[in-house]
Amino acid sequence: MNHEKLSKRLKKVSDHVPFGAIVGDIGSDHAYLAVYLIQSGKCPFVVAGEVNQGPLASAKAHIRSNGLTDKISAKLGNGLEVLENENVNTVVIAGMGGPLIATILEEGKERLSLVERLILQPNVAADHIRRWLLENNWKLIDEEILEEDSHVYEILVAEKGSGLTPYDTEDLEKQLWLGPYLLKNKNTAFEKKWKRERQQIEKINQQLALSGKNELLKEKKQKLSQMMTWLEEEL
Repeated sequence: MNHEKLSKRLKKVSDHVPFGAIVGDIGSDHAYLAVYLIQSGKCPFVVAGEVNQGPLASAKAHIRSNGLTDKISAKLGNGLEVLENENVNTVVIAGMGGPLIATILEEGKERLSLVERLILQPNVAADHIRRWLLENNWKLIDEEILEEDSHVYEILVAEKGSGLTPYDTEDLEKQLWLGPYLLKNKNTAFEKKWKRERQQIEKINQQLALSGKNELLKEKKQKLSQMMTWLEEEL
């Protein structure tokens, strides 16, 4: 059997899936991860969820071509709806924006009662997810940041527990933005992402300096100033 070859990003995501887990992959991207998890022997069953018929058909075709229709269930549904009547204990949501992932979690949180682990890979704005986890009693247990094809990705892993556990409350906002584990283990991907972000903030600051004065602009400038201070401390 030819095993599924994953991108570096999805391989890192798969590394955080516990052996023997029943996985729900929300927005499965042709079911690449699902097929890999079955073929590698890591998982006995995967639910691959898609919100639209086109991606669902692509996932089903890929599952069928690998002879795995008995081990991967491709389902149509909005977000965590596909977990209904499934014994999923690990949820993966990868390749979306942080705000969308947080919205999917919020709208489907009543379906997470059996879920023990969340593996979340936002393309942008991971702070939205960290804040949701904190507010909903999910403990962030690990983070990774990596670069692939000039894009920088973050991976967040959470289990049920006190959301505050990994954070220093004095630096809470800074850690929600930059990542408590990533701050302790800064690598080249971290530095590349935030140096690029710092340049963007500097540009916005220059534009705001030319704008008029009102309370909303003042708050925006203060927030950006705080972000710049944090980045100067860490880069």
